[in-house]
This record gives sequence, structure tokens and C-alpha cells, in this order.
Amino acid sequence: MYVFWRKGFEGTSLSDLTTAMGINRPSLYAAFGDKQALFRKVLSRYNSGPAAYVHEALKEPSARAVAEKLLAGAVELISSPCNPQGCLFVQGALSCADPEHPLRRELISLRAATEAAVRRRLTRAKAAGDLPRSSNPAELARYLTTVASGMAVQAASGATRSDLRQVEKAALRAWPQ
Repeated sequence: MYVFWRKGFEGTSLSDLTTAMGINRPSLYAAFGDKQALFRKVLSRYNSGPAAYVHEALKEPSARAVAEKLLAGAVELISSPCNPQGCLFVQGALSCADPEHPLRRELISLRAATEAAVRRRLTRAKAAGDLPRSSNPAELARYLTTVASGMAVQAASGATRSDLRQVEKAALRAWPQ
């Protein structure tokens, strides 16, 4: 996972993968099929592991708490010294040169699914009176996911945790009261 996270799908060689896993190519093929199949397993692992903060944030009791936990979780993940900088879902798609590459489309779909889950949660919040009647859950979901993705790009470009916290605070100041 960390090799793909650091180098992206296209930047990761089979030698990188076999070295990281301590196996030979035939074992990699026997266990995972091919590099694309392994990458798909990595995406699933990333979604349920490092990116699980998204699923936890959606359980928060208020829309504001959802936004706070989403953005704080993003900052923690993408700026942790234990992880490659940035987000696998964002970096992986940006590193695919071919816009029609099936993995690029899959990463776009994963990000869209996250946005849809946030939208559904914010729609429930609005229906419960937790967001102003004038608010638009779809716009707010797009806003949150765009800010988080933008912070991931900034982290990959060298932004510090402090820099990202400033973005997080600015984004939350814009949250509907």
C-alpha cells in the first residue's frame, strides 16, 4: 500500500512491489493476479484502514461535527510522518497519464462515492434541522471533499501540518451557522 501511495500506480514497478513484500514475481502473480488487481486490493485496504476516518466522521451527531472530523482526519492522514504525504485516492488518479485508464476511473468513482456518502449524511442533517433550511447538502458535500482533496495535493507538494490546519480552520469558518 505504501509503495503505491508514494509512487502512484504507474510509478510503481513490479520490482518495487516484490521488494516491498519480500516475494518474487511468480508469487505476486499467484497471490494477486497482476499489478492492477493488487492495486484494487490496496484501494480497499486503504479505504478501510487509513481512510476509515471518513466513515467514522459520518457517524458524528451533528453536521458541524461531521465537517470537523472529516477535515481533521484528512489533515492527520495526509500530514502524518508515518505515511506518504497526500492521499492515495487523489495521488493515484493524478498519476494515471491516460484519462481513460480503468484505475483512474475507479479512483474517480471512489471519490464520488465518498462525496455521495457525505451528501446523504448532510441531507439527513438538514431534514433534522441541524443545517439551515437555505443550505444545500450537495454543495456542502462537494465543498468538504474538494477542500480535503485540495489539502492532499498541498500535502504532496510539501505543505506542513500547520499549513493544512490553517486551511481546515478557514474551511470551517465558512460552514453554515
